[in-house]
Amino acid sequence: MNTPEWMARSVSILRPRSTSKEAVAPATPTSVATKKVANEGAGGGARSTRERLKATLRKKEEALSPRVLRRTLEELQSIVDPRVSEVEGGRRAEGVAQWYARATPEQRRDMWLLMSEQFVADPQKVRAAQAKFAEAVGTPDEPAAEVLYRRATVSPRRRLLQRFSANPKGIRFLVDLRAEMQPYLKTDKRLYALDVEMEYMFSTWFDVGFLDLRRISWDSPASLIEKLIRYEAVHDIRSWADVKNRLDSDRRCYGFFHPRLPDEPLIFVEVALIDEIAGSITPLLDESAAPADLGKATTAIFYSISNTQDGLRGVSFGDSLIKRVVDTLKDEFPRLKTFATLSPIPGFRSWLARNAAALLEQLDDKHRAELGRAVGFEPPGAEHFLGALDKVLELDPKSPVRLMLLRCAAHYLGRALHDDRPADPVARFHLGNGARVERLNWAGDPSPKGVRQSYGLMVNYLYDLKRLDKHRAMLAQGKVPVASAIEDLYF
Repeated sequence: MNTPEWMARSVSILRPRSTSKEAVAPATPTSVATKKVANEGAGGGARSTRERLKATLRKKEEALSPRVLRRTLEELQSIVDPRVSEVEGGRRAEGVAQWYARATPEQRRDMWLLMSEQFVADPQKVRAAQAKFAEAVGTPDEPAAEVLYRRATVSPRRRLLQRFSANPKGIRFLVDLRAEMQPYLKTDKRLYALDVEMEYMFSTWFDVGFLDLRRISWDSPASLIEKLIRYEAVHDIRSWADVKNRLDSDRRCYGFFHPRLPDEPLIFVEVALIDEIAGSITPLLDESAAPADLGKATTAIFYSISNTQDGLRGVSFGDSLIKRVVDTLKDEFPRLKTFATLSPIPGFRSWLARNAAALLEQLDDKHRAELGRAVGFEPPGAEHFLGALDKVLELDPKSPVRLMLLRCAAHYLGRALHDDRPADPVARFHLGNGARVERLNWAGDPSPKGVRQSYGLMVNYLYDLKRLDKHRAMLAQGKVPVASAIEDLYF
């Protein structure tokens, strides 16, 4: 049978037919059946694929019947058949991908489950290799035994993913598949093995050594600029005039691109070139403002960094992107001396709601009395303090409420740790790259989103190029590197 015939047969077998007894009515991810399976998947009443493959009838919440599930498994297994070439395996994978494109969300989920539960390392071979390795430890045979053990633990799932990646659209297919799978992971642990395997493979395939750093400008293709608008995750782009302002002469935008996804930025950063550390996002997003004088620019402000691919969650690009951009900017603008961010504090408001009472207890008698008089209740409780923040942008610069909010934010950024890491996600990213917490900015983002996230506060993280390693070492010891202005706000 030639390849086109094989692909046609594969797709026809797997494609649901409306007239077949095996057909499943199309449904959306929010259907009752999907919700039921998702709720049961964490260890409830859902059957494993092993049980379903041995059964005769399907349960009503299952998308594929046992018979079609077995056929689907056979098609997946044929992709990694050791008797076929890489080329043929890739063609078979393409046939399955064609079926997947036409499948319902529930049917796709059944394929994920097969890939996760059925393509595992042979436990007997693993145990045997492990025993040989244990016996060889300390002997000349140890290196060879270790290699054999490592090979035994590699699941055929990895080879399956490699075969899918062989065709030109395979990488795109796998990235989209993992993105589609993300919402189900918390409720269905059966998918965890597949997700971890894909993250591992993507970390190899998308290593920064394989990525191209490209500048995105107003002269870039319109299709690429449209993707900036779509993927911008920090400060929504409101119009074409807005995006043009962000790509003006005093701005730079850079993205990482992969050769297999040449027109799709994996991550991009927006930079403003000015003469001081910015304290507010408003002037940077002002479309009517004149471009800054590049001849006077001494400071590069990274004011937005956006990952674009949910399917690449867990694959780190940001630290390498910033390093590459800093080097590129220094080459183009030798006068640049300061590299800093103007960053949101997305987790602050929700954290403060949970911890306000404990923070109030850290106030001394003088500051507690001042705050009580300001909120109209002595001694002030958490509800009084939080209530006084309802109109936070109207607070007087000398208000005890304002000072208390800044002190809470300093504590959150400099001392609040979760599993020995900064509690705030943006702080984890920049501090993990070697930056330090430099300055808090009142009303840095007065937009509804900024107030909703952090009462309008923003923070500057400073990238002191000579102290990045020192700051990383401090963070590894559980101490967040902060400037003296932040330390002065501590309780």
